[in-house]
Amino acid sequence: MDVKALVSQMTLEEKAGICSGANFWFTKAVERLGIPAFMMTDGPHGLRKQDTKADHLGIQNSVKAVCFPTGSAIAASFDRELIKAMGEALGEACQAEGVAVILGPSINIKRSPLCGRNFEYLSEDPYLTGEMAAHFIKGVQSKHVGVSVKHYLANNQEHRRMSSDSQMDERTLREIYLAAFEAPVKNAKPWTVMCSYNKLNGQYVSHHPRFLTEILRGEWGFDGFVVSDWGAVREKAAGLKAGMDLEMPGTQGVSDAKLVKAVRDGELSEAVVDQAVCRILEVLYRFAENRDAKAVFDRDKQHELAAKIASESMALLKNNGILPLNKSKKIAFIGKFAASPRFQGGGSSHINSHKISPALEAASRYCQVSYAQGYDTVKDETDEKMLAEAVEAAKTAEIAVIFAGLPDAFESEGFDRKRMSLPDCQNKLIDAVLAVQPNMVIVLHNGSPVEMPWAGKAAGILEAYLGGQAVGIAVTDVLFGAVNPSGKLAESFPVKLEDNPSYLYFVGEGDRVEYREGVFVGYRYYDKKKMELLFPFGHGLSYTSFEYTNLKFSADSIKDTDTLTVTVDITNTGKTAGKEIVQLYVAPAGGAIIRPEKELKGFEKVFLNPGETRTVSFSLGKRSFAYFCTQINDWRVETGDYAICIAKSSRDIPLRGNVHVTSTARVKHNFHIHTPFGDVLSVPEGYAMMKPILEGMTKALGGNRDETESALGEGTKGMMEAIIREMPLSGILSFAAGQLSEEQLKGMINQLNNQEQK
Repeated sequence: MDVKALVSQMTLEEKAGICSGANFWFTKAVERLGIPAFMMTDGPHGLRKQDTKADHLGIQNSVKAVCFPTGSAIAASFDRELIKAMGEALGEACQAEGVAVILGPSINIKRSPLCGRNFEYLSEDPYLTGEMAAHFIKGVQSKHVGVSVKHYLANNQEHRRMSSDSQMDERTLREIYLAAFEAPVKNAKPWTVMCSYNKLNGQYVSHHPRFLTEILRGEWGFDGFVVSDWGAVREKAAGLKAGMDLEMPGTQGVSDAKLVKAVRDGELSEAVVDQAVCRILEVLYRFAENRDAKAVFDRDKQHELAAKIASESMALLKNNGILPLNKSKKIAFIGKFAASPRFQGGGSSHINSHKISPALEAASRYCQVSYAQGYDTVKDETDEKMLAEAVEAAKTAEIAVIFAGLPDAFESEGFDRKRMSLPDCQNKLIDAVLAVQPNMVIVLHNGSPVEMPWAGKAAGILEAYLGGQAVGIAVTDVLFGAVNPSGKLAESFPVKLEDNPSYLYFVGEGDRVEYREGVFVGYRYYDKKKMELLFPFGHGLSYTSFEYTNLKFSADSIKDTDTLTVTVDITNTGKTAGKEIVQLYVAPAGGAIIRPEKELKGFEKVFLNPGETRTVSFSLGKRSFAYFCTQINDWRVETGDYAICIAKSSRDIPLRGNVHVTSTARVKHNFHIHTPFGDVLSVPEGYAMMKPILEGMTKALGGNRDETESALGEGTKGMMEAIIREMPLSGILSFAAGQLSEEQLKGMINQLNNQEQK
């Protein structure tokens, strides 16, 4: 389709109409030119297709579809191909149902465990988020269906999300919040990006040219269209100028009329409108021209896939030998979620599942289990009769499996959680059962971390997250050993809410939300602080064991323009086939920049039979070692040593080795007359220039040559060194015994500033 030729035939009114929806889900048609209406619909983890009179919060029913594991679950798989397969299935469903764009993946960073929409999001780590999101996108778009990556940008809470102003520094923005979107945009080329409701550093993202045009298109090469979150546009003309192309939902012509008026009044160039229309139609015709009339939405087949994905996404957090369950034992399933699982969150992603497989039903494939409801989810109140029945069931069984988690009222789109604990009635149930049955496994259904005051007493803990409509099949397959658990946490589980780095600032004051923790999000904070954790990022157990050996580097020293290849051997030393997630973290050995202790820069999931060894390879480029340098407005590597950590989690590192990386970046010095002497001495050219003057200063202060060398970092450190290094350069004029005039000093500073440092 020659879109530019098509647009040239359109009236201004028709072009304005293309830039906003016809209704809740459809774009406008232009029948005169044969332009059809196209449908977009919700769906990070399933197809939520509604009619034109639908809503954006999942209140009204949608077509029967398949609910796959939510983002919180699938991220724990650390499996790129698995999430790609999920994307392919969603793409097939969209083709069968005539949906051009599915709204997802949702990839906002999990800043706080309290964010009500964490169940949709992938991780606290931008690298893991970006890798998983990119493969989801590739899967969906391989079926010629577009995605809409959301919610761009810095939308990390539900409280006042339509008016809040996320305040953060440039380095935090680049290294954490932009980075989560950068990799999928660059590597997977999403058809659309959805801009969020909130402001960022004082300006609505939907009107922000820096983020929608300069960075998204200019730096990252995005070539699709930007669609607003539903109702996120404040001023249509300002939005189009900034790079926001399509406003959703429709405004019954109100926005169209304003756009036409803005053009005719000279406030907006018609060329800007043309550009937006071209972007929208070029994307939508990709779907139209590749429409698969034979596509079939095989819900039962996708249900089986959902079960497989869920089983590989579960993280076994604790196992004192109780798992896998012995089918010959008397087993009691306790908890409402065993019979009526909570497998998805509330809000716009809510799927009308065509089939639900509870664990209580799925367990019959292995053995007969007894059941007690134990609690209700309508109110957080203990039902004494239910509690007594649960305790009795646990007494008469040899093993109790409690299904616990967060009900819909605790986490959903639209509001944030008030606390990190489970409902009180569930904690009371767990304590009561533990009192009579120490052989207890707890299965958790939740979208983000929960406090576990009973973790030390439970024999086993299985994190199932919100695992989709087939979660019961997946849970029982793992519990009874048909599937060896292989998931690992994509987020840290702190001991208590107050330990979280955003605790003091979440959810902000009024509309102002300050990200004062900076780059120290999740494990970056906990590991730097060496804080006790309930379970660390990347943690997950298996029914077998793995040994890591033979760590090798392609070089011991590289430039930041080189690629370092890292290899390591992984051996299954147990008796059961299984999958291991090998994690690679890069840890700066020092340097002048305040940085996390280590950061995830690689991961691979490998399958190994008992006794089998495989070599896993990683490639590390400049970004693996870099921080964002605001001085040069680019990524920069500090020259120095970096530890390469091969890990089972952020806290379990069996192998590490060092590589020296030399920076090739050239940065202008910015010294001034009040710069501390030590800062100048820390660079070679400053050291060379100031050494003769320093010798004179030392003598003037009553020191000797040894103390001069100490101040220069070559001898025993002492008081003289501290005094001189902390002194501003202007102090030379007082202590250099007349060696130097102020004009000469300023000349030396200018000379240094005209040089470049590495």
